[in-house]
Amino acid sequence: MPALCLCFNIHEPYLLRRYTVFDMGQSSVYEDDDRNCEAVLRAARLCYLPAGELLLRLVRRYEGAFVTSLCVSGTALDLFEQYAPEVTEMLQALAKTGCVEFVAETSAHSLAFLYSREEFDRQVKAQTARLKSLFGKKPQTFMNTECVFNNDLAVALQQLGFKNVLAEGADQVLGWRSPNWMYRPVSGPRMRLLLRNVGLSDDMGVRFGDRAWRDWPLTAEKFATWCHSLAGTSDIINIYNDLHVFGLRHGRDTGIFDFMEALPEALLRDGRFRFATPCALAGKHGPVGEVDVPQFMSWEEQGRDLTSWLGNDMQKDAIHSLYSLAGRVRACGDKMLLHDYERLQTADHFRNMSTKWFSGSHADRPNPFDSPYDAYITYMNVLADFELRLEAGEQKKKKRGRTRASVRTGTGASA
Repeated sequence: MPALCLCFNIHEPYLLRRYTVFDMGQSSVYEDDDRNCEAVLRAARLCYLPAGELLLRLVRRYEGAFVTSLCVSGTALDLFEQYAPEVTEMLQALAKTGCVEFVAETSAHSLAFLYSREEFDRQVKAQTARLKSLFGKKPQTFMNTECVFNNDLAVALQQLGFKNVLAEGADQVLGWRSPNWMYRPVSGPRMRLLLRNVGLSDDMGVRFGDRAWRDWPLTAEKFATWCHSLAGTSDIINIYNDLHVFGLRHGRDTGIFDFMEALPEALLRDGRFRFATPCALAGKHGPVGEVDVPQFMSWEEQGRDLTSWLGNDMQKDAIHSLYSLAGRVRACGDKMLLHDYERLQTADHFRNMSTKWFSGSHADRPNPFDSPYDAYITYMNVLADFELRLEAGEQKKKKRGRTRASVRTGTGASA
């Protein structure tokens, strides 16, 4: 019985303000509160609240026959808490139905695994605990930032106790094989690997509103027919997208909400099909083989690689400079520095520095800077000020250490 596995990513980044060299040493306010508030309120109004209400309505209407999964970043949760708590309440209402699986990721929506295993582990553990606290269940499934995955990540996730991982069904990895089966990573024999069906995911997530597309308009019946045609050659059909497809990437006038409203009935019309969450699929289907992913892949662009974040020297310089401070930040132990350091790791900062003409082409995630060079200069100014604060924190910690030592030895006592 083939199953449709829907997973929607919910992520919002903190936007940096125009931070210049004249701000360094004078102000440590890096983020643009007004723009962050405006962006989150707009996303809540156009996307998160109506999409959440739609999912809740479908869950109740189909009484357990419709299920889905959501992967929420820590920065999104922070922004909802700060500006739109009603979105978190909506997510909690979905959790209470028992028909929504919450999938873990890094708290900062970062690329930490590429540069600092210690920082990656810390973020994943923090985000897992937060999801359990908010939604009542510890996540067993993981989807890394932008679906970034390789063999080493599978090893790390297995050590962290995860059972399932969602990744891109990239052609360069699968070759002749189909993404519509359960696999296991070659490096994580106890893990279950659920690979995104790129074509069907992009039909919904990218091409839906494209009037030049030969299959426009996409209806629920047409999409369900494509899924039904895979009945004899698939166990699972994994559709992963950003929740922004509802109301932001594709406006309500495109019919995207009507499409989703009608999809369950159209799919379930064929009694061989059902909806399932990653955990339910992993418990029912065994792997049909191993997948070897020696190089990092992602769900971004045609190359399915990392060039959206690491494709030019500015991006590499910025991210290397950032992670070169990781050990010092942890050793310093200052809570505010740790907080700001995590926020600076969000992958969107590096994507904004991309010089690829098609990078960040989705209208729902525009580059807030006039150019990638402006993004780079701003980020490096922020990082320079952050390092000044880190040096001050280190000096303060050393001074405290000397004071304690002198008290223990009596050399600091007054006569």
